[in-house]
Amino acid sequence: MKRAYMDHNATTPLRPEARAAVLRALDVLGNPSSIHAEGRAARALVEDARADVAALAGARTAEVIFTSGGTEAARLAFHSARVAQGVERLIVSAVEHDAVLASAEGAGLPVEIVPVDGNGRLDLTALKALLAGSEKRSLVALMLANNETGVLQPVAEAARLAHEIGASLLCDAVQAVGKVPVDFDLLGADMLMLGGHKIGAPLGVGALVVRNGLPFAPLAVGGGQEMRRRAGSENVSGIAGFGAAARAALAGLEEFARLTALRDRIEARIADMAPDAVFFGRDAERLPNTSYLSAPGLDAETLLMALDLDGVAVSAGAACSSGKIGRPRVLEAMGVEWDIARGAIRVSLGWSSEPEDVDRFVESWLRVYARLRGKTPATVSMNVTAGRRETPRLAALES
Repeated sequence: MKRAYMDHNATTPLRPEARAAVLRALDVLGNPSSIHAEGRAARALVEDARADVAALAGARTAEVIFTSGGTEAARLAFHSARVAQGVERLIVSAVEHDAVLASAEGAGLPVEIVPVDGNGRLDLTALKALLAGSEKRSLVALMLANNETGVLQPVAEAARLAHEIGASLLCDAVQAVGKVPVDFDLLGADMLMLGGHKIGAPLGVGALVVRNGLPFAPLAVGGGQEMRRRAGSENVSGIAGFGAAARAALAGLEEFARLTALRDRIEARIADMAPDAVFFGRDAERLPNTSYLSAPGLDAETLLMALDLDGVAVSAGAACSSGKIGRPRVLEAMGVEWDIARGAIRVSLGWSSEPEDVDRFVESWLRVYARLRGKTPATVSMNVTAGRRETPRLAALES
């Protein structure tokens, strides 16, 4: 039986358009830094992809620097902020991705954490106080969408507060781009992180968007690639795939928004059968594809194993910890008690998701829940099945 893949926030399947672009690029002979015809052909692939990625992020083509992914983009941003922009301290939200937190801590600057509210949204009052609390030049790091809860952050408001005192802002848009409209100018960010495999590009390619005119210092030196902002021969095939995926994601934003119906279907059915279930960030604006849920007494590791055996792939949050399940740091920042947090799992849908995936997940989750509550799994399964509605495939879902 086909497995139900519901971990798209970790990585989403390679889009057919990206696969085709990668294969075409592999047949192109030439180094994009060479001036002969073969080199110019490779350069054209890179620059066409740069334009497509820029369009997805609402940025200018010259502002896009290709990297190996979001993690490198974060490290590059903090390095440049310290070396070229004179940043003396970092202000980071409590719910940033581990890659951002680790990069901030490794930048050799003081790091201060901004708290969030019960829905996981940044406390703008606390940010304002932190910004005003020092005359040192600051960089604020704030993600656009949380990778675990899907909650959208007030990036434009934070950028305005930062700019009022001469600070700058780095926005991690890895989880948001391709799922909601992103406009670099409207966000007001000075730098923006992107990751290819979250939108259906191959693994190992991403970008840092840097506002025109912002002082910049490369981390990797040795060559003139990426307009002297990142040395090393470009990953032409990966970049070509990134560009194709960006083009497809931009064209499919309206269709992706319809995933809200499937996400809400998950939450409504579980809430009906498990009244003590909790859906984190439900009262805030979220990505259309993400649900982070738990119930008292559940254990995430046991639950993930049971779901995997049932052919359902989900996660316990971020997927960048080598398969480890630890304490959910994001939920701790939100003030969630351990008895609830310990059973939290993230369900994330994507461009290839189908209604059948949702039904399979709900039935499997409820079987575990029923065993915990001493109910018969057969009864739960029968009740869930009886509550189904015939639902067309994603492409035909009504908003």
